[in-house]
Amino acid sequence: MKKLALLVSGSGTNMQAIMDACASGEINGRIAVVISSNHEAYALVRAEGAKIPNYVCCKKDFRSAEARDREILRLLKMYDVDYVILAGYLGILPQFIIDEYPNRIVNIHPSLLPKFGGKDHYGIKVHAAVIAAGETESGATAHFVSAEIDGGPIIRQEKLPVYKGDKPEDLQKRILNQIEHPMLVSVIRDLCDGKIKVVDGKVVVG
Repeated sequence: MKKLALLVSGSGTNMQAIMDACASGEINGRIAVVISSNHEAYALVRAEGAKIPNYVCCKKDFRSAEARDREILRLLKMYDVDYVILAGYLGILPQFIIDEYPNRIVNIHPSLLPKFGGKDHYGIKVHAAVIAAGETESGATAHFVSAEIDGGPIIRQEKLPVYKGDKPEDLQKRILNQIEHPMLVSVIRDLCDGKIKVVDGKVVVG
C-alpha cells in the first residue's frame, strides 16, 4: 500500500475525493500526512476528522520561503511518502523538493494545458481567462510537477464544453465536479497500482 502526502490550501474537496477512494479500496494507498499552506484551510478539519496527521507550513510562520519549504521536505521524509499530491495547493514547490521526488509529485490544473498554464493562471483566474478568450471547451490536466510551472509530463486530460453565458464560477464548479475529482482519483489509483511510468519525458500508462 502506497503512502500519500497531500498538500492543500483550501476547502479540501479534492482531498475528500481521495480520502473516500482510499477508504473504499479504489485506491491501494493511504494518506500518510496532510500539509497545509493555510491555517484556516477546511482541509485540516477533514484531516482531523479522519485522524490523519496534519501540519501547517504557512510562509508567514517562517523566516523565509526556503525555510518553510525545507520544513515541508522534512515532513515528507519523516512520513516516508511514495507520492506527493497537490490537492488545491497554491504554493510553488522549489527545485530541491522536485528533485527529491522525480515524477512522484502530481498536480491537477483546471485547464487544458499547455493553454492557460503558468505563474498567473491559478484558481478562478484560469476560468476567467478561458471565457475571456472565447474558448469553446476547457477541462483539466493531471501532470507530474517539474521545474517549469504547469509544464511537467501530462498524465491525463479531459474536456467539457464552455457554454455561452458561463461565468468563471460556473465553469470552475463544473470542471471540479465532473472532471477534477474523478480524474485525480483515477490517476492516483493507477500510480499506486504501478501503471504510470515516464519514459523519455512522456507518460506511459499500462
